[in-house]
Amino acid sequence: MRRSSLMTDGLEKAPHRSLLYALGLTKEEIHRPLIGIVNSANEIVPGHMHLDAIAQAVKDGVRLAGGVPLEFPVIGICDGLAMNHAGMRMSLPSRELIADSIEICAVALPFDGLVFIPNCDKVVPGMLMAMARLNIPSIMVSGGPMAAGRVQGKSVDLITVFEGVGKVRAGAMTEAELEEIAECACPGCGSCAGMFTANSMNCLAEALGVALPGNGTVPAASSARLRLAKTAGMRVMDLVHQDIRPRAIITEHSLKNAVTVDMALGCSTNTVLHLPAIFREAGLSLDLECFDTISRRTPNLCRISPAGSQHMEDLHEAGGIPAVMAELAAIGLLDLSVPTVTGKTLGENLEGVRVQRADVIRPASDPYAPQGGIAILRGTLAPDGAVVKVSAMVSKMQQGQFRARVFDGEEAAVAAILGGAIQPGDAVVIRYEGPKGGPGMREMLTPTSAIAGMGLGDKVALITDGRFSGGTRGGAIGHVSPEAAEGGPIGLVQDGDTIALDIPSRRLDLLVDEAELQRRQAAWKPLQKAISSPVLRRYAALAASAAHGAVFPL
Repeated sequence: MRRSSLMTDGLEKAPHRSLLYALGLTKEEIHRPLIGIVNSANEIVPGHMHLDAIAQAVKDGVRLAGGVPLEFPVIGICDGLAMNHAGMRMSLPSRELIADSIEICAVALPFDGLVFIPNCDKVVPGMLMAMARLNIPSIMVSGGPMAAGRVQGKSVDLITVFEGVGKVRAGAMTEAELEEIAECACPGCGSCAGMFTANSMNCLAEALGVALPGNGTVPAASSARLRLAKTAGMRVMDLVHQDIRPRAIITEHSLKNAVTVDMALGCSTNTVLHLPAIFREAGLSLDLECFDTISRRTPNLCRISPAGSQHMEDLHEAGGIPAVMAELAAIGLLDLSVPTVTGKTLGENLEGVRVQRADVIRPASDPYAPQGGIAILRGTLAPDGAVVKVSAMVSKMQQGQFRARVFDGEEAAVAAILGGAIQPGDAVVIRYEGPKGGPGMREMLTPTSAIAGMGLGDKVALITDGRFSGGTRGGAIGHVSPEAAEGGPIGLVQDGDTIALDIPSRRLDLLVDEAELQRRQAAWKPLQKAISSPVLRRYAALAASAAHGAVFPL
């Protein structure tokens, strides 16, 4: 039975049909499968500015296969535009709002199937959460990655611009040179060109099996992207007819596959927030230990910007996510029996797939590193865990002791960094930026880029209960849990304290004796922030710890 028959069939649904006729639908269309096209297009986010064209291709595919596409919108935020001001507090909360708004629309208007069209940081996980929650036959097709820019024969991207700010302050670049890069770094539509959060999540949707091969890497400004969208529109009709639902694909086995690909790619640390939230909607558990266990056995095969100089277009040319998965499958790290939205198993999808550029996707026998791109740390500074992107961190930073420089918020830290107050051997500690303390868990791309731009990327650590952009590189440790606002040890750190970092041992420790910590704890009072936004007040009240994905109660 079609879900849409709840609003189309029977005598009592004559008023409903009247409203559908008002849309211009014919009697025949009303009784065909109705497919919701969930589109995050808007005119302010570069990753979304072309999504109307993607949506049109999806609709064409749905119609070719005998369905009736009906589009509805969701919001989308550009994290780059929201960075380093109060607007970034809205980014992570938007994930929950996106998932909820899709649920509201898809339950109130019972579609037979859904096609999700995202392309930026919180939109992709928000849509995947809704997909798993609703469990209606569904497929995802993103808008695809942006091309890298070119300046004086060199590839550049958004992170080049962020780091350029620090270079200008350090006297290594002029403002005119930075503006030239700014004009060229983002040459058109698509999600920013590196393995940042949006592209990470689009790649992992493909690895998870809920998006077609190519979803993560086919360039945004290509006809191939339109063909992929059209194919997704046709394919959702097969999923509807066969009643193949997301939770048949999103399973414990595909969960492990997705985390394995995450580690091989060296994805954004934000995946450690988003994957648990997605799998939780499907009734599955993914904790930090699972990430670390899989990381320890998975070779790091790719170093896409910010970890290296290559971009998503290079990964696509090398064979994309199927090629990465084929390399992992060859050493027995993937479950090839899992189903996918192609109608085939993962193993069938990978038949005949080969790596086309070994300089982009390294062979498993000669990886960039024997372990994955993300590590989970614990210790006296992070009893519940912290996250670091090891693949974007030089080896000499992975063990050592650092002098704490403490800031209660991002702005003060950025002023100190750009003002030359941070010295080699310092650990910039930014606290009260967690899910509750921020509130909203802002990304710290501006301070990490400033550190890199000023030539301190291999000399200074940054430790925060906030989070990082996928574009962050260097000694950046985030998601420190418990956060300061919940009484975590990060709230007790003082200027001059010694912090010990040991990534091989997965440790992050505050080297202050227990008696002194107890004295500080007895005197500690949480920083009180005036929160004028109702959205952020609700978020601060409801959001779980970053160690659990910063999710809302179900």
